[in-house]
Amino acid sequence: MMKFRFRRQGADPQREKLKQELFAFHKTVEHGFPNQPSALAFDPELRIMAIGTRSGAVRIYGAPGVEFTGLHHNAATVAQMHFLPGQGRLLTLLDDNSLHLWEIVPHNGCAHLEEMLSFQLPSRPVFDGASTLPSLSRVTVVLLVADGNRAALGTEGGSVFFLNMDTLTLLEGQTLAPDEVLRSLPDDYRCGKALGPVESLQGHLQDPSKILIGYSRGLLVIWSQTAHCVERVFLGNQQLESLCWERSGSTVVSSHSDGSYAIWPADSGSSLVLQPTAATMPYGPFPCKAINKILWRNCESGGHFIIFSGGMPRASYGDRHCVSVLQAETLVTLDFTSRVIDFFTVHSTLLEDEFDDPQALAVLLEEELVVLDLQTPGWPAVPAPYLAPLHSSAITCSAHVANVPAKLWARLVSSGEQQSPQPTSSTSSWPITGGQNLAQEPSQRGLLLTGHEDGTVRFWDASGVALRPLYKLSTAALFQTDCEHADSLAQAAEDDWPPFRKVGCFDPYSDDPRLGVQKVALCKYTARMVVAGTAGQVLVLELSDVPAEQAVSVASMDLLQDREGFTWKGHDQLSPSTGPLPWPAGFQPQVLVQCLPPAAITAVTLHTEWGLVAFGTSHGFGVFDYQRKSPVLARCTLHPNDSLAMEGPLSRVKSLKKSLRQSFRRIRKSRVSGKKRAVNASSKLQEANAQLAEQAYPHDVEVTPVQRRIEPRSADDSLSGVVRCLYFADTFLRDAVHHGPTLWAGTNSGSVFAYALEVPAAATGSEKRPEQAVEAVLGKEVQLMHRAPVVAVTVLDGRGRPLPEPYEASRDLAQAPDMQGGHAVLIASEEQFKVFTLPKVSAKTKFKLTAHEGCRVRKVALATFASVACEDYAETCLACLTNLGDVHVFSVPGLRPQVHYSCIRKEDISGIASCVFTRHGQGFYLISPSEFERFSLSARNITEPLCSLDIRWPRDTTCDSYRLQESPKLSQANGTPGIILAPRSCDGSPSPARSKGAGDTLEPSEATLSPISMDSATSADTTLDTTGDVTMEDVRDFLGRGQTAGPYHHLSLPKLFRGTPEESAECGAR
Repeated sequence: MMKFRFRRQGADPQREKLKQELFAFHKTVEHGFPNQPSALAFDPELRIMAIGTRSGAVRIYGAPGVEFTGLHHNAATVAQMHFLPGQGRLLTLLDDNSLHLWEIVPHNGCAHLEEMLSFQLPSRPVFDGASTLPSLSRVTVVLLVADGNRAALGTEGGSVFFLNMDTLTLLEGQTLAPDEVLRSLPDDYRCGKALGPVESLQGHLQDPSKILIGYSRGLLVIWSQTAHCVERVFLGNQQLESLCWERSGSTVVSSHSDGSYAIWPADSGSSLVLQPTAATMPYGPFPCKAINKILWRNCESGGHFIIFSGGMPRASYGDRHCVSVLQAETLVTLDFTSRVIDFFTVHSTLLEDEFDDPQALAVLLEEELVVLDLQTPGWPAVPAPYLAPLHSSAITCSAHVANVPAKLWARLVSSGEQQSPQPTSSTSSWPITGGQNLAQEPSQRGLLLTGHEDGTVRFWDASGVALRPLYKLSTAALFQTDCEHADSLAQAAEDDWPPFRKVGCFDPYSDDPRLGVQKVALCKYTARMVVAGTAGQVLVLELSDVPAEQAVSVASMDLLQDREGFTWKGHDQLSPSTGPLPWPAGFQPQVLVQCLPPAAITAVTLHTEWGLVAFGTSHGFGVFDYQRKSPVLARCTLHPNDSLAMEGPLSRVKSLKKSLRQSFRRIRKSRVSGKKRAVNASSKLQEANAQLAEQAYPHDVEVTPVQRRIEPRSADDSLSGVVRCLYFADTFLRDAVHHGPTLWAGTNSGSVFAYALEVPAAATGSEKRPEQAVEAVLGKEVQLMHRAPVVAVTVLDGRGRPLPEPYEASRDLAQAPDMQGGHAVLIASEEQFKVFTLPKVSAKTKFKLTAHEGCRVRKVALATFASVACEDYAETCLACLTNLGDVHVFSVPGLRPQVHYSCIRKEDISGIASCVFTRHGQGFYLISPSEFERFSLSARNITEPLCSLDIRWPRDTTCDSYRLQESPKLSQANGTPGIILAPRSCDGSPSPARSKGAGDTLEPSEATLSPISMDSATSADTTLDTTGDVTMEDVRDFLGRGQTAGPYHHLSLPKLFRGTPEESAECGAR
C-alpha cells in the first residue's frame, strides 16, 4: 500500500530567499582550444583574433581574459571570417551560403558579442518581376572593400557581387560578370574556356578603388571600381590557389596547384602581362602538392618574407602539414602534427608606413594555435597565454586544487619557466593584445591538473578566464619504453632537405598505453603528489627547485594475497629504469609502488601528515608508508566468481562464455521476478488504493513522490571488487572516547571497509613522525542493501562539517574539527546518500536519489557556498552529478534537497565522466577532447569574461532596426545552453553577484573549514577509463533512451526561464 508523509504546506519563504543568495547556475567560459576550427580572422587595428568552428561557433580573443563567444543559430560550418578593421564588427560566411554580421556591443560597462544582421544569399533564380537581382552560386571568397561599407563576393560562377555592409543586402548594378572580363582578353586565351570560380580577391592598400581578382583558370585581373573596367590582365595558365598583393601595389604573387608560385609586375606600362617575372617551385622538380595560401611581406631591413602553406613533394612528404617561411636565402619548413587551417602575420597596416615589418606569424591548426616571433633570429615560438591544446595527449583524468599557497604557486611557475626557457634575445610577447580585462584579480589561486595518456600531468592556472599552462610533469622517463629508439630512427631517416622544423606540442600518439595517468592527488602544503597509472604504477613525488640525479625506490604489493584460482590475463607491468636518473627541477619521484596484478588504478588518496598513500584497483586496495618505504596493508576485494576483473582493460581476450552465462542468468532472473510480482501483487488493488488516497487527502498538501522499485544487484556481478573511493580521516572508530587515524574504502559491490591505523605520533614541534611501522586493523565493514557502487565516503565532525585537509588545522590554516560531539560518516552510493553515526555505524538519515529521481550518482563533492548578500554567511553542501547530466545540491548533514539544474546532456557520457567539482561551488567538464566547460553553482563565486574593447568608429544607429536577437551563450556542439539562472532584472542587467569579479573570492569564516572533495585528498578527480566511472548503467541509459531533446535553437525563451510562473509573467509584462 502506498505510504504518504505530510509536510508543511508551501515552502519557507525565508529559506527560498536564502537559496537564491547561495545558489545560482551559470555556464561561464570554455577553457582550451576550440573543437574543429574552420576559419580564422585578425583585426590589425584592434589586435583581436577570431576563430570559427565547424559547429557554427564564433570565438574572439584579445589580451588574456578578453574573450567573446557567439553561436550561429543554424550551426553550419564557418567557412570564412573577416573583420571590419577598427570597428569591432565581424562578417562570417557559412557553408550554407549565408552571411552574418556580428558586433561587439558595450553593455553596462562590459562588452559582449551580438549577431546584428543575417542574409541568406539567393542561390536559385527569382521569378518575381520586381526583383532585378541575379541568382548567386556558392560564394567562394569575400573581400571587405577598404571604404568599410561594402564587401565583394566572388562566386563559383565567376561573378563578383557587391554587398552593402550597413544593411547586408546586395547592391544592384555593380555586379562584375565573367563576360565583362572575357571581352578584355585576347582571342587565343579565350578559346571557349570558362574562367572558373573566383579563387581570390585582394584590395590595394594605397588605392581602395582597385581590386585584384584571381580566377581558378589562372587569370589575374585588376578591376577599377571607379572606371568600371579592367585595368590590367595577367595571363596565367596554371590553376590558381591564392593571391597576395605587395604593399606598394607594384608586385603580385600567385600560388598554384602544382606547388609553384609566380611573381607578376603590376606597375608595367602594358595593360596585358603575358608572363610572370619569376616562377618558382620551392620543393620541386618532382610533382608537388598545391600551395594553398601565400603571403608577401616586405621589411625595412631588406629581404622580404614569402610565407606559404603546402607545396610539399607528393611522393615523399605529401602527408606533412607544413608552412614554409622564406626570407632571402633562409628557408624554414614548419612541420606541424595537424592540418593547417589558416595563418596571418601581425604587421604594420598604417598607410603612412612604407614597410610591413612583420612581427609575428600566427598559424591556426586543426588542433592548436602556434605563434612565431619573426623579429628574433631563429623565429622561436611564442608561449600562448591561452588556447593551449589540452588534448596534446588525450586527457585521462583531472583534478582541481583550490586556494593554492603563494609559495607553492611561485615554485610551480619557476619550474615551468625552466622547462621552456626563452632566448635571451627575444623581446616579443604575445601579439594579440586587444581589449581590456575588467575582471578583478583573483583573490586565490586555483590549479587544474590533467593526467594524460602519454604519462604526463599538466598543471594549469584555472584562477581566471584564461587557462594558462604552468608546468608539465612527465613520468615516462622512469620506465623503459621504445620511444627513444623510435625517435632516433625517425631522425636518422630525415634528410636535410626539406629543412623541416617540428613546431607545436600536439602529439596524440602514446608510446605505451600503460603510461596513461588514471588518478592524481596533490598536497598543496607539503608539495607532494601521487600519480597513479594504467599498469598499476603508483608514484609518490616531491617538488624540488633544483635538478637532481637520484635513484627511485621500487616496491611491489600483491593485492590478491595469494588467492588461488585467479590468473591475470591483462597487460604486463612497466619495467622501471635502473640506476640513478637525471630529474629536472619540479616534481621528482621518490617511491614507485607497483600493484600486482598490474591493473589500472581506480582510486588513490594521500595523507602527508601520516606519510601514507592508499590506492585501489579492480582487485583490492593497499596502503603504503612512503616515509619508511614499506607496505602497511593489502586487502583483496574480489568475489569468488569475479573472473572478469582478471582480464584487464587492455586485454583483447574476453570471456565469451562468461558474458553469455551472465546474460542468460539476467534473463532468467527477470522472468522469475516478473512471475512473482504477477502472483503477489494486484494492480487493481493498487489503483483503488491510489484513488482513495487522492480523495482522502487535500490537493494542496505536498507529499513525497512515489519511490521507484530498486532491484538489488547480484553479488557475483562482474567487476564487483573494483575499489571506487579511498579516504583517510581522524575520527572515532573503535569507541566514542578515543579517536585516531582511519582508512575508508568503498567498492563497486556496495561494501565499505573501515580500518583503524596505528600511526606513530610526531614529536612536539616536528612534522616528521618517528621511524616506526604503521599498523592497520579492520574496524568496521558495511554492506549496503542494494549493493550499489560506493562513489564517495567522508567523515563529518561534531558540527556536521567535513574534516580539514592534512596540515590545515595543525598549521592554523583552517578551524580545527569538533572532536567533542559525535562524528558521522557520509556514504554516497550510486543510488542514495546515507549518514551513519560513529562509532556505532547506525543509520541517521538518508536520501534515495534513484528511488525519487530515477537517476544514478556519478560524481559528488562537498563545496562551500558563500552568500551574495551577507559577507559572513556560508553553507557547506553536497554537490552531485547524475547519469542524466543533472546537478543536485543537498544540505549537510541533513541531506535535504536544495536546488538542481540541468548541466550536461545525458547523451554526453564522456562529459559526465570528466566532471570535476571545486571547493567553492564551481565545476569543469569536457565538452570536446580539447575544451573544458566551466560552470558555477554559486551565486557569489563566478569566473566569467568581463572585458571591454576600445572601438573608435561612428556607429550608425540605423543598423539597430536590423539587429537580430542576442546570440545565446556559446555551448559547443555537444554542450548545453548556458542559461543564466541567477537573480537578474528583467531588462537583462546582471545581478550584483555577477559584477564582483571573475575569481573565486576569499570565503567567510565557515569557508576556512576547508571542505574537501570526497574523491581524493585534494579535490574531485575523475578518470575517463572504463574501469570505474563509465559503467554498464551509462551504456544502458544511452542505448535504452527514447526520443532525445530537440536542437538548442528550437527552444523558446519561456521554456528556458527557470523562475516561478509569477516571475515569468512579470518579466513578460515588462
